[in-house]
Amino acid sequence: MQFGIFSVGDITTDPTTGRTPTDASRLQDILTIARHAEEVGLDVFAMGEHHNPPFFPSSPVAINSWVAAKTERLILSTATTLITTNDPVRLAEDYATLQHLSGGRMDLTLGRGNTGPVYPWFGEDIRQGIPLALEKYALLRRLWREDYVDWSGKFRTPLQGFQSTPRPLDGVQPFVWHGSIRSPEIAEQAAYYGDGFFANHIFWPASHTQKMVQFYRQRFEHHGHGTAEQAIVGLGGQVFMRKNSQDAVREFRPYFDNAPVYGHGPSLEDFTEQTPLTVGSPQEVIDRTLGFRDYVGDYQRQLWLMDHAGLPLKTVLEQLDILGGEVVPVLREEFAKNRPTTVPDAPTHDARLAAAAVAEAEERAEVAS
Repeated sequence: MQFGIFSVGDITTDPTTGRTPTDASRLQDILTIARHAEEVGLDVFAMGEHHNPPFFPSSPVAINSWVAAKTERLILSTATTLITTNDPVRLAEDYATLQHLSGGRMDLTLGRGNTGPVYPWFGEDIRQGIPLALEKYALLRRLWREDYVDWSGKFRTPLQGFQSTPRPLDGVQPFVWHGSIRSPEIAEQAAYYGDGFFANHIFWPASHTQKMVQFYRQRFEHHGHGTAEQAIVGLGGQVFMRKNSQDAVREFRPYFDNAPVYGHGPSLEDFTEQTPLTVGSPQEVIDRTLGFRDYVGDYQRQLWLMDHAGLPLKTVLEQLDILGGEVVPVLREEFAKNRPTTVPDAPTHDARLAAAAVAEAEERAEVAS
């Protein structure tokens, strides 16, 4: 399994100090956080994409390119790349460039986003969200897989003999996760192409995530990509930890109550009971996370939101120390126990390159015979 963190890149006033970070300070902090994630032994850092306040990361590919230059092992991803309002040609070029710059240490998660006004800002209609996601990804996939593309569709101008550049590293396109909180159409899209499905797993109860992942697994098998247990699944989540749970709850409460996404709604206690948000001791986080497997099966990637709601940098780095030092080592060991050998590992560029080489050799042998 891969373990890591994701950021939505919010700029939120610290409710305990009244301090509001600037764009510059949040950008610098997120770079520090990403590097520290590698230092404590995490596998993945994923950057969100937003084009409206109170968020800053309008260009996750630029942020991830900087992180790629300052790290050696960390896999860089997105949380999420807005397939609906971005041009597939631009996405194909930007992320193939990041793939080369990072030496293959990247993938991306595509999503529709949850901010309605973004659509008209980029000339799109939110009522066409699902058709936009389907058509634009179909084109993006072709741009990476085919040297020259002739294409016409509903949502952009046609292409004739177009070649996206640079071409994917080693001829292997970046791995794609399709991220969704609530849309079965996106789970179906992931299953149709044999891509990964990333369930955010923050706002909804476990029963909802279970239904979405089960549907994706069933459709993955239906489309002939392997058995249901071989489908590639990722989960999001959020945790806040201290040595004892009482301290964690007391410290995190003001941040939760004022969070831009879920603040001013249900109480912290209700939210932690009804969703996978876990505020407590490291052992409580371990136990809760291990329980995810009971309703989604063995999966490949677990990411947590750590820098949300105005938490100061010092606190976030402390959280990463706990996560990397006390929680993830136990999770790696426990998730490995009784994991069927038929369940694939998390996708990496090197593994996919090796698989492509094997498939090519088998094809040549079949032709020769």
